[in-house]
Amino acid sequence: MAETNANPDSSASLTEARAKVAGEVIRAIAGDEARLRADQETAVAALCEPAARVLVVQATGWGKSAVYWAATAIRRSEGAGPTLVVSPLLSLMRDQVAAASRAGLRAATLNSNNIDAWSGIEQDLRSGAIDVLLVSPERLANPGFGRRVLDGLAGQVGLLVIDEAHAVSDWGHDFRPDYRRVSDVLQQLNPKTPVLATTATANSRVTEDVAKQLGESTLVLRGPLARASLQLAVVDKLSPLDRFAWVVDQLPKLPGSGIVYALTVADAQRLASVIREVHGRDVPVAAYTGQLEAGERESLEDALRANQLKALIATSALGMGYDKPDLGFVVHVGSPPSPVSYYQQVGRAGRGIDHAVVALLPSDADSGVWDYFATATIPVPENVQRLLRALEGYGPDEPATAPALEAETGLRRTRVELMLKQLAVDGAVDRVERGWVRTGADWSFDAEHYDGIVSVRRREADIMRAYTRGDRCLMQLLQESLDDPSAEPCGRCSVCLGELPAPLESRPDPETVATIVRLLRGEVHVLEPRKMWPGGAFGARGKIPPALSAEPGRIIVYADAPEWREVLQGAFGGSPEPDALEALKSGAVAALSRWRGSWSGRPEVVVPLAAGGHPELTSAIADHVATVGRLDRAELTVDRTGYTDDLSSAEEARVWRDGLQVDDLTAQAIAGRTILLLVDATSSQWPVTVAAAKLREAGATAVLPLVIHKRP
Repeated sequence: MAETNANPDSSASLTEARAKVAGEVIRAIAGDEARLRADQETAVAALCEPAARVLVVQATGWGKSAVYWAATAIRRSEGAGPTLVVSPLLSLMRDQVAAASRAGLRAATLNSNNIDAWSGIEQDLRSGAIDVLLVSPERLANPGFGRRVLDGLAGQVGLLVIDEAHAVSDWGHDFRPDYRRVSDVLQQLNPKTPVLATTATANSRVTEDVAKQLGESTLVLRGPLARASLQLAVVDKLSPLDRFAWVVDQLPKLPGSGIVYALTVADAQRLASVIREVHGRDVPVAAYTGQLEAGERESLEDALRANQLKALIATSALGMGYDKPDLGFVVHVGSPPSPVSYYQQVGRAGRGIDHAVVALLPSDADSGVWDYFATATIPVPENVQRLLRALEGYGPDEPATAPALEAETGLRRTRVELMLKQLAVDGAVDRVERGWVRTGADWSFDAEHYDGIVSVRRREADIMRAYTRGDRCLMQLLQESLDDPSAEPCGRCSVCLGELPAPLESRPDPETVATIVRLLRGEVHVLEPRKMWPGGAFGARGKIPPALSAEPGRIIVYADAPEWREVLQGAFGGSPEPDALEALKSGAVAALSRWRGSWSGRPEVVVPLAAGGHPELTSAIADHVATVGRLDRAELTVDRTGYTDDLSSAEEARVWRDGLQVDDLTAQAIAGRTILLLVDATSSQWPVTVAAAKLREAGATAVLPLVIHKRP
């Protein structure tokens, strides 16, 4: 592996003819006065050589895409085949297709949003009419795509580009197993095809790993990662609720438009909701999460780009690839677990302007999220072996599907799908057009490797703690986390200045905090009933009959709601504390009051269900609701034996089916009556679903679930 810091004095140069083509591209993209910088020309010149392998690690805004557009134009002018760009996000692909068009190149993308156009694009690709094809790593890993498109391109690709290449490495902050399928494309390439990998977020270990995967002769071009336009700040010692209030107070004062990142989908949605409640149309915002349809995400991205929104309140789903050069601020409500991922997200700001504000609002509550992400993608050997044993019963004629493997193994679907991708990387399974098959290759758990990954992630969490404490210059610390040798104090962050830069303030207005508590606790959270039985270990599958279904219910505390955080700690930490219990009693009565207008029938009997293992709390709230509402009380027999948090849907439903009983006394009390089913906590809803079916079977006319805490 050759490495250079792209010193202009030692840069390779383009021939006159190639420089002319590259110059036309750069001027078309960036204006009449634009030209390739020396370090960009080094990369382009290298890619004009047969079998080149180039890894570019440069700060966001450096112009990595300009390198591959210029290289593509040169190679196409010399008769090479189309460029294949592996890109992680639809938003990035849209921007790149537009940029390619400005550069005089015809680009197209094959993704889930344009299926109707696939056949025409594939025909144009075969005819040579397309200069650039952009695909996601997931599409690249799809066997049908491989058969139809990649096989046809074998030996004809003029340039392969791996964008956001840190995702190729499982040492990176955003490892995606499907990215490893890029190696399959490398093997199908003409040996003379150049390969370019780009990223702004790779430390030395990730850089070495990616370079090794590309080939021993890889040229690594690293540059300084400091961003002079960014003014970094940490606003410390805020509670989760204070953070919401701080954003509400500060958002109108922040420059231009920007992004407010939240750690969870629930936080993004609820923060956007309170901002709209307080500011209305004066500060237009929208929630942006991975749960939105692709078309809606595109519409929101365009609205922010056009400054029709003050901010998108977003999860990490809005990150890599989103390009708005005049983005004026990035605020994080909660700290990401990695300084590398944090650098990647704040890099959205200040790309085309001289000054942008970047603020981090940490909290002690963030550590739980960090701990989860440290181990979330690490395979559990026992679970992998269970999955491999299940796969033994399938073959090429009848491959296994993820739903079938979920039912057989008792593992959750998302866990099954992740493990299958990881096993494909290790060569133990293969994805075919209708599912998955065993390859026959042995698999063993590389404990040393995974222990190293967890250790790295925990060290990164420690760096984020140092960042939030302000141990030293914030930009310098981020640069050091990326092994940037040019790291030095920036002189403009909140640590270097010794104070928060204007217009940032250290505390929210107490009246804003009180307003947000009132707004958030007054939200209506509907619990939609499950429609289907899970099959598998549960046995029954298909639609739940209306005669056994629950009615739409209500939730008092949804997910990690900051306005309830201290109450939840006091209520669910053991024996419920009096103040916390009183707050939840009041919350239950308020929820019932707001719910009253949409009841199918007024509740007549309260039935508590301590699904989360808190019978004292559940019974106390049920008693209070019964007294206030003048309702009767009845009991379910509850046995939680066999319940654990990692059960599959089918296994959990079976636990509740076997563990919930309606005795004769309760059956008499509920016959022909509407039941309020009061549940302490659940994430899956299976205790609600199964209990409702049993109560309906025993003669209840309707079951209205009220869940105290719907866990994420």
